[in-house]
Amino acid sequence: MRTVFFILMLSLPVFGFGQSEDLKISWSEEAHLTWEDFQGVPLEKTLFHANTNTGLSYSWGLKGTSQKMELDYKVESFFYPEQSWVQPASKSEYLLKHEQLHFDISELHARKLRKLLANVEASKINKDSREYLNKLYENIDKERSAMQNAFDKESNHSLSKEAELKWRQYIAEELNKFKEFSS
Repeated sequence: MRTVFFILMLSLPVFGFGQSEDLKISWSEEAHLTWEDFQGVPLEKTLFHANTNTGLSYSWGLKGTSQKMELDYKVESFFYPEQSWVQPASKSEYLLKHEQLHFDISELHARKLRKLLANVEASKINKDSREYLNKLYENIDKERSAMQNAFDKESNHSLSKEAELKWRQYIAEELNKFKEFSS
């Protein structure tokens, strides 16, 4: 007799507190951000010209029999328009590319998580896998957050054009390395 198990974990947005789950844009290789996507209200007293709010979500389940389980998962990277903003006087193509790179960094980490999940050993999959899989997600999310901060620090929030161009090339190369795990 075949017994089917299925456990579904809630999607975990990176900046999940207070975000509208209704309004989000999934990362796409063909479609890039436009200034119209930035629907949040700019902060009044800030040195920053724009803010991009992105995140990862994942869900997973187990399917198969009690003798053989398989991991079924979905990982996505999102841009949250209502949490992202731009100072109207600061809109430029150059700044938009900087903000797009933040979104690309989130997609890179979505691909890294997809690769990890694709390589999870069948022997590790069981009804108690939640903690193990959550740890994989948490590690990728910490790495994503650290890379976002390093990008802003090294590019001086887009003011260092030389550093900005190095980051664009690096992220493009990394996305290509993980192309097999694109959405």
